[in-house]
Amino acid sequence: MLVNKMIFLNGQFISQDKALVSINDRGFQLGDGIYEVIRCYKGRAFRLDEHIDRLLKSAEAIRLELPYSRDELIEYVKELLVGVSWDYADIYIQATRGSAPRTHEFPAKVSPTVVMYISQSQGVPETTREKGITAIIVPDTRGTLCNIKSVNLLPNVLARQAAVEAGADEALFEREGIGVVEGAASNIFAVREGVLSTGPLSPYTLPGVTRDCVLQLAKSQGLPTELRFHSRQELLSASEVFITSTSKEVLAIADLAGYRIGNGRPGSITLKLAKDYRALVERECGL
Repeated sequence: MLVNKMIFLNGQFISQDKALVSINDRGFQLGDGIYEVIRCYKGRAFRLDEHIDRLLKSAEAIRLELPYSRDELIEYVKELLVGVSWDYADIYIQATRGSAPRTHEFPAKVSPTVVMYISQSQGVPETTREKGITAIIVPDTRGTLCNIKSVNLLPNVLARQAAVEAGADEALFEREGIGVVEGAASNIFAVREGVLSTGPLSPYTLPGVTRDCVLQLAKSQGLPTELRFHSRQELLSASEVFITSTSKEVLAIADLAGYRIGNGRPGSITLKLAKDYRALVERECGL
């Protein structure tokens, strides 16, 4: 549900029913666009600077010149937050190359389309955090531009649907010759022999804002960390496995591909990092 039914579209705040985009928009026709999602707590955006920086890096990666500066984007986000007090809300930003006659190469003259809106969302139920979630492992059918937060999400959609049909909460991508790289909408962490590890930044993984926070928290606690991908067997035999994302924060996987992880409950390191992450959110958002 939208907060105030106002949408930012190409420099203007307009009502939802008037926010129209051409069917010739390259985001619709070709997936030629990027996006960003920012979690807000009681009307305050968490790590806004980092999310805008990631949006700008994605734009640069697809050679999309946005019509607004970094500071202008931040100010527009703050305008969307005026009057918002929900416990949880998400700001969605999408930028495409714009509307032009359909052709695969870049059009000679085209103005980008930029859309922003804020909607109410829900936090993860406490009972779910206490029990952990289930996940499956699926083949990674994506290409090698996974570090770009683009609107081309069909493999992720199919993976998440496979999880739903299997009665699971998330699907993890397994790339041949590399290992399990990340989730359909999350980064993956594992704890083995007291060492916390997650995949390195690469063309196969999205540079998660929450992922970075968790790594910083772990290092501040003196917890040994390692950047590497995991084989399926390494994850199945880990003492703890958890995912991180903007909406899920830090969430344990209790069952992976039908195998119990550890004792089948969130482990002590996962619980500590989840607690510390929430404390970081509350501190930075002034809650």
